[in-house]
Amino acid sequence: MEKTEKKENRYGLLGKNISYSFSQGYFVQKFKDLKLENHSYENFDIPHISELKKLLNQNDLKGLNVTIPYKEQVIPHLNDLDSTARKIGAVNTIKFTSKGLKGYNTDFYGFKKSIEPYLKKHHNKALILGTGGASKAIRYVLEELGIAHSYVSRTKMKNQFLYSELNEDIVKNHRIIINCTPLGTYPKIDEKPSIPYTDITGQHLLFDLIYNPKKTAFLREGEAKGAEICNGLKMLELQAEKAWEIWNSP
Repeated sequence: MEKTEKKENRYGLLGKNISYSFSQGYFVQKFKDLKLENHSYENFDIPHISELKKLLNQNDLKGLNVTIPYKEQVIPHLNDLDSTARKIGAVNTIKFTSKGLKGYNTDFYGFKKSIEPYLKKHHNKALILGTGGASKAIRYVLEELGIAHSYVSRTKMKNQFLYSELNEDIVKNHRIIINCTPLGTYPKIDEKPSIPYTDITGQHLLFDLIYNPKKTAFLREGEAKGAEICNGLKMLELQAEKAWEIWNSP
């Protein structure tokens, strides 16, 4: 994407290796549609969270989105947290206020509004693939919805499965499977989480937080078994709009 001209009201995305990101294109177009000529949105691609301090010293910044891998790492650098972000333990939106930096989480809102239309009575247990910052918002929503859930990870911890432990009984007993890992993101579109796809049924719902490509290898496997599938695009749009609302609130 071509370099964005710096404007009076600057916003941006904080992350690592984010050239693929949805956010910049979305907000640049939004500013055009709203005729906000003094607004800009930039990618702030930093190799390590220690680089953040230099970025935050730029006094013309109004707000940031936060993505992998800094949704948790950014918290110690903030002055305050919204109550929901505090409960979740991850931040994807930062507002620059007169009292300093305040962190919010809008991922939970985007995910909840995206998944609700797909939920049926038999969708009462979920597997969350991955344990990063994004997965924490997913867990928060599932708890709100009363859906039992377990993490799946490569490292064994309490109350979660290893990928190697997944079997037919576990997969068939958890009819929602949510990919919170980056596996399958463009350009590595053939990658997918290592789960027993042969045990997926037509009663399953597979949700992938990835939006590029629109149909990941994970979703294609589910679709081939008759499962309902949903990618992360609607979630991204909803969380972005909620972030915009936060940045413009008193």
